Amino acid sequence: MPVGTVLGYLLGEGETPPEKVPPPSRSAAKGVTGGGAPALASSPPASGGAKPAISPRARRLAQELGVDWEHLIGTGRTGRITEDDVRAAAMADSAAEERDDAKRLPMSPIRQAIAERVVASHRDGAPVTLTAELDATALVEHRQRARPRPGYLDYLIRFAALALERHPALNSSLRGGDILLHTGIHIGFAVDVEAGLLVPVVRDANRKSVEEIARQSARLSGRARRGELTSQEMTGGTFTITNLGAAGIDAFTPIVNPPQCAILGLGRIAQRPAVHEGRVVPRWLTVVSLTFDHRLVDGAPAARFLATLRELIESPIDLGAE
Repeated sequence: MPVGTVLGYLLGEGETPPEKVPPPSRSAAKGVTGGGAPALASSPPASGGAKPAISPRARRLAQELGVDWEHLIGTGRTGRITEDDVRAAAMADSAAEERDDAKRLPMSPIRQAIAERVVASHRDGAPVTLTAELDATALVEHRQRARPRPGYLDYLIRFAALALERHPALNSSLRGGDILLHTGIHIGFAVDVEAGLLVPVVRDANRKSVEEIARQSARLSGRARRGELTSQEMTGGTFTITNLGAAGIDAFTPIVNPPQCAILGLGRIAQRPAVHEGRVVPRWLTVVSLTFDHRLVDGAPAARFLATLRELIESPIDLGAE
């Protein structure tokens, strides 16, 4: 019998067969389309969605090549899908992508890990984002006088660590059904590299001065860009900061790095008109965004954390280690 010929139907109790049996099409009889790719099934199997037969090796190859084999018609004995069928389908997909000026790029292990974590953050968590506009004029002036001059991210790591001391509920993570309140404050910061985002960790950030944080963050960032970070340098974080201000972004919604409770997003520091002491004057303003997992903490403690952060940014007095 030609491949694709209907030989019969498997019916459950009470089911009736179709009144008309469709004849096999010419392409189905050959098992391939005019372009050399296995023919796609024109309709689902009448048996209620049973999958076509496929050899184990062809199944593995389809997974490697990203081919949806369940809609192919095989050319093997009894209509089984073979490795050649899978390769032909992959070549047809590639030809279609070339016609659409598309290029297939396999996901790197780092990209796959990022994808899994961000999906888990939204699937398993209850993310809420609070934003606040802060006056960073005093911080900008303080930094201009500093020698050596730390980056704004270094100051924010220090400020966030001090704020977490006062609001430890955000320095937590979820393990099973338990909330873990961490005694150490270890802040991860996102570094953009060619392969994706890496998050090295500044340990005991609340015990370090801004200068110490600047030296450590510079060393870790360099190691990240050279691909030299160890797993130990990227694990153990209790809170994360991500900075898009250098890219000209004013505000955004950061995604929590599970199982951590919260992440702080930094926007650019730019001069804007603001009311200061009763007058409209140019001030250095920035927007910070705090995303937190509502399962671990409520909105009021998160708002108090941002209030403390505002206080530290607008009055950067004590920046040394405690």
